[in-house]
Amino acid sequence: MAILTENECRTLLKKVLSYSKADECQVSIYSSDSANVRFARNNVSTSGFISSSSMAISSAFGKKLGVITLNDYSDESIQKAVKRSEELAQFAPENPEYMPMLGPQTYPASGETYVDATAAITPAQRSKMVEDSLNIAKQNKLTAAGFLQDSAASSAMMNSKGLFVFNKGTNVNFSATMRTADAQGSGYVTKDYNDISKVDIKAFSAIAAKKAAGSLGAKAIEPGKYTVILEPAAGIVLLEQLYGSLDARSADEGRSFLSLPGGKTRLGEKMVDERVNIYSDPTNPDLPATTYDGEGMPLGKMSLIEKGVVKNLSYSRYWAQKKGVKPVPGAANIIMEGGTQSLEDLIKGTEKGILVTRLWYIRPVDPQTLLYTGLTRDGTFYIENGQIKFPIKNMRFNESPVIMLNNLDALGKTERTVSGESSQSALIPPMRIRDFTFSSLSDAV
Repeated sequence: MAILTENECRTLLKKVLSYSKADECQVSIYSSDSANVRFARNNVSTSGFISSSSMAISSAFGKKLGVITLNDYSDESIQKAVKRSEELAQFAPENPEYMPMLGPQTYPASGETYVDATAAITPAQRSKMVEDSLNIAKQNKLTAAGFLQDSAASSAMMNSKGLFVFNKGTNVNFSATMRTADAQGSGYVTKDYNDISKVDIKAFSAIAAKKAAGSLGAKAIEPGKYTVILEPAAGIVLLEQLYGSLDARSADEGRSFLSLPGGKTRLGEKMVDERVNIYSDPTNPDLPATTYDGEGMPLGKMSLIEKGVVKNLSYSRYWAQKKGVKPVPGAANIIMEGGTQSLEDLIKGTEKGILVTRLWYIRPVDPQTLLYTGLTRDGTFYIENGQIKFPIKNMRFNESPVIMLNNLDALGKTERTVSGESSQSALIPPMRIRDFTFSSLSDAV
């Protein structure tokens, strides 16, 4: 089935609310069409198409809440679901942190989250894109595995206080790993966009192929502190640990790297290099996002770190009320300002260092300092006198994004990338970092 339109959502949600007898009722609906092609060993292995829709009904009596989900939208099913959510609410204990539902809000104009051409991708187009990637692998005598997925979705929410929000969006995601015939060399690429016209499968696949071919004969070097260049796909998995932790409550309660003795926090403190500027802007044309959060709070442009200073922490409505401040919803998206240099320029300006394609298997070591560990993978190279000299064996790292951004040496041009750990997209630059800590060698390829 096709995704639901704004009028269809509005009509359906009004019907649901008409059956409610609760003090407050909120209904959200999500529908999506998603198709994918998976390939491995230079052949397509599976393909599929999923069309789905689901609704969540939240009924509240005072601070007691009951929630039920359904995907049958017949009148009989909806009436039963509303009644059941009210029964669950009556049996539920009071939630001391429950906040009344919001009334109508004013939202900034949304960016172009939905692109018709992306929603209209055909099976033939998907097949051609995968074929292009496999041809590059075969031409370079490599073995490829990867995943191509495109989707179109709509979401809406309405409550008994008069709030209504609607958004629709598209996305196409491509990732590929290419290995040499002896499986000792590996290259990787991952990209995602909401606009199919920005997806160049041939160019993306050529990146993975070049890294795979270039990583043959990797040499072991001694672990230690090195200057590194983190490509965006590598840098994002550490940066997201930083911007994902900018939460006021955990800081106030002493559970965060932002906590200080006596219940104070580092809000307003300079914590990283002054060249670091990280903000959120749902209207950015290269990373458009919804302009409301899960409660219907408006989302606009917001600075998170400005010239190295922590400018904003997110406050839930409950925690904001407790602290006597205005609520600050979480960031709609993440954008980190970069410089003017290309990745090649950063390499040319490096006397000795390591180029890192990808970081993976990220695990926390110390939440209070944001220290994380993980491994390099799919193309790690030694740089000397501004040139890539030879591939090196992968290594385990131990690093904090806070320390990393204090050791910032140079920033490249910002580009869109996606995290292999969380599947979240962001606009971030490649970064050259001093004294990045590698603790041991790894057998990963």
